[in-house]
Amino acid sequence: MRKIKIAIIGTGFIANYHAKALQSIPDAEIILSVDTNPEAAEKFAKEYNIKETAVDAMSLIDRDDLDAVIIGIPNKFHAPYAAEFLKNGKDVFLEKPMAMNASEGRDLQHIIETTQQILMVGHMWRFDTEVNFMKSVVGSGKLGKIIKTKGYGIHENWGPEGWFTKKELAGGGAFADMGVHAIDTVRYILGDPRPVRVWARIGTHYGDYDVDDSGIITIEWENGTTSIIESGWWQPHMDMPEAGTQLFGTEGYGTVLPTLLKYKVEGFPGTFQPEMPEKSEHCDQIIYTRQMEHFVDCIKNRKKPYPGLSEGQTVLNIVDAAYLSSRKNEVIKLI
Repeated sequence: MRKIKIAIIGTGFIANYHAKALQSIPDAEIILSVDTNPEAAEKFAKEYNIKETAVDAMSLIDRDDLDAVIIGIPNKFHAPYAAEFLKNGKDVFLEKPMAMNASEGRDLQHIIETTQQILMVGHMWRFDTEVNFMKSVVGSGKLGKIIKTKGYGIHENWGPEGWFTKKELAGGGAFADMGVHAIDTVRYILGDPRPVRVWARIGTHYGDYDVDDSGIITIEWENGTTSIIESGWWQPHMDMPEAGTQLFGTEGYGTVLPTLLKYKVEGFPGTFQPEMPEKSEHCDQIIYTRQMEHFVDCIKNRKKPYPGLSEGQTVLNIVDAAYLSSRKNEVIKLI
């Protein structure tokens, strides 16, 4: 089969991980580097030996030599750009969050139902070895029924700049940026239950911008588990790194990132810390590579990606409910 021809739209930080991943996949070829800044597009193209650049992504929607696009630009443009490419027969990989809000996500669902194109969402922690280990442990029942979890999406003594801090372009702040990692990670580990109720306190305390930099969110899932999610930028302390998750079960306790288990053997409590592969960095390249391998495989075999539209939409539903809860000071029911 011929190579899958892909354009990378947006040449910011995350695009480097996607480019490195695609270059390791024999069945994929990056044919275009796209950025509204022509110098950035050229620099990225030179770095990854990409033959062509463009400054207008919409000029590519009807190109016959393009199979798919990776969209890693400000959140405001995620859904509109994805919609145009999907309607013109291109498969789409969208960075998280999938859209600015749940309504935009539902619009994409209607397009997918009509076009049958592929839409994958960049919740990359689903491809992490430690996260999948913990998912397996929880699924085995070793920890019993999971009563509560705590998850984290926090930057300690650091926060992003530029479009991330502008509500018009990002939709939200630290919760939309970092909290979504914690939400999707714990939901994946728990087996993708549906959210039932959301309560939140979200605010701005550490910076001069019109988005949030602090959040505490609780989610009640249909399986009876309650999840506490903490999000933030510029926090003076974080209990665990991005996507770090604690799980409290009736038969034991587990954490992921770092990974550790506590449970009883023959009635005696003990601690088990499995040996996991070394990482060069917390968000290691391998999770992005596995993510792109899955995307390319879905394109080749015309199969539904995971995480895809449904997983991305659930996160958007929770994000919308959390912001609404914080504004109205009440619990928001989703089911």
